[in-house]
Amino acid sequence: MSPHARDANLDLIKWLAMLTMLLDHLRYVWPEAEWLFIVGRLAFPLFCLGIAANVARSQSGALYTDDNVRYLGWMVAFAVISELPYRLLSSDSSTLNVMPSLLLGLLIVWGAHHRGRDGLILALAGVSLAVLIQERLMYGIFGALLPAALLLAMQRPGLVWLLPAALCVLANSRNRWLAEWELQPYTLLILATAFAAPLIGLWLLRRTRHFRIWPVKRWGYWFYPSHLVALHLIRTLS
Repeated sequence: MSPHARDANLDLIKWLAMLTMLLDHLRYVWPEAEWLFIVGRLAFPLFCLGIAANVARSQSGALYTDDNVRYLGWMVAFAVISELPYRLLSSDSSTLNVMPSLLLGLLIVWGAHHRGRDGLILALAGVSLAVLIQERLMYGIFGALLPAALLLAMQRPGLVWLLPAALCVLANSRNRWLAEWELQPYTLLILATAFAAPLIGLWLLRRTRHFRIWPVKRWGYWFYPSHLVALHLIRTLS
């Protein structure tokens, strides 16, 4: 398959990631729907899988390309653009918006895919920065490592799939709800959903599909800050 050919499975995963993220954030305007937090545990792993799948479609060793420069530029830009909307909607959050976690995940998975000296330096830089800002990074170091683990799982189906599943559980274990509620049925369901999320995504990515789906192109970057602003306005005006 050409690296520029559309992949319906990948577009489906991106749509599911955006949908589950939106459902999760509806809690800010619909506080009674706390159960949507469980649905939201699918979003971050699916976004990470989208990154891993995009990287896997590129030629190994071809790190310095125009496509990668644009990819990095869009990720950096929206990590900055999204911070104010995120802060407006979630003013009590102790972390940055999710884009820095995905950005560091991109650097690390690039290092895992392209390898060599430059790839190793890039991966080490991503891991080091993730550790340095661990307390401010949504999903922490485990979240930053997730795209690389998903890339490995894509290349070696089988028991390796348990690695991203375990990382998802560890990434979600930092959540304050788990610390406050301990091991109750609700928190166990959160962890079970986190564990299942990358497995569901990997399974969907490998399915044979014979349908078309509206492609998620660069407009998808705007979905994150735009829906945060929209939900903030709805909450403010309601």
